Amino acid sequence: MPELLVDVQNAGKIYTRGEVQEIALVSATCSVKPGDQIALVGPSGSGKSTLLHLMGGLDQPTSGTISWPGLGTCETLRPRKISFIFQMQSLLPPLTVVENVELPLLLGHVGVTKARKTALETLNRVRLNNIANKLPEELSGGQAQRVAVARALASRPQLILADEPTGQLDHPTAQHLFDVLLDSLEGLDIALVVATHDQAIAERMKTIWQMHHGVLEGAVC
Repeated sequence: MPELLVDVQNAGKIYTRGEVQEIALVSATCSVKPGDQIALVGPSGSGKSTLLHLMGGLDQPTSGTISWPGLGTCETLRPRKISFIFQMQSLLPPLTVVENVELPLLLGHVGVTKARKTALETLNRVRLNNIANKLPEELSGGQAQRVAVARALASRPQLILADEPTGQLDHPTAQHLFDVLLDSLEGLDIALVVATHDQAIAERMKTIWQMHHGVLEGAVC
């Protein structure tokens, strides 16, 4: 059996705002293995983003535990082992497309020459090499999200966490973006967990987990 990339055991999350406590996640237990393709579905506010952030080490649970048996410690996860794709525009405005894609590699201490070569190869993989020198402000929404996909892929992570990556796109553009993402993963053993409210996107994944009011359903560990 392959070693688990993420192991979540009875993880809960409570946010405190002044005197008000908001329960975002209730005792979630799940795991992610190499090559998994999982859709995390549920309405806005159901806890999807919270669970993704915990899986990626961006936040810590209030209760329960999260470990990364196949990846190491929380401090070593990013930017090389786990990559994120977010819903909102996440490219750095002053950097060109290729500079945005190579940035995680440089932060991961890859040499300048190798980082640029890898970034250009990755842009070619998602058919965006023709806009490598453009700035984010020159891109359409669909192009910007495809660049975000390239940036997530460039470091060859073992896990990609995508938080509503098509949420700001129209249906045809969303489907095209997902075509690019799944095609790019073909032949690679990269696990993908996508939080989405788009049923058409969810149905293209191998596994679907449901979330309602912070409760995770359908996860098998």
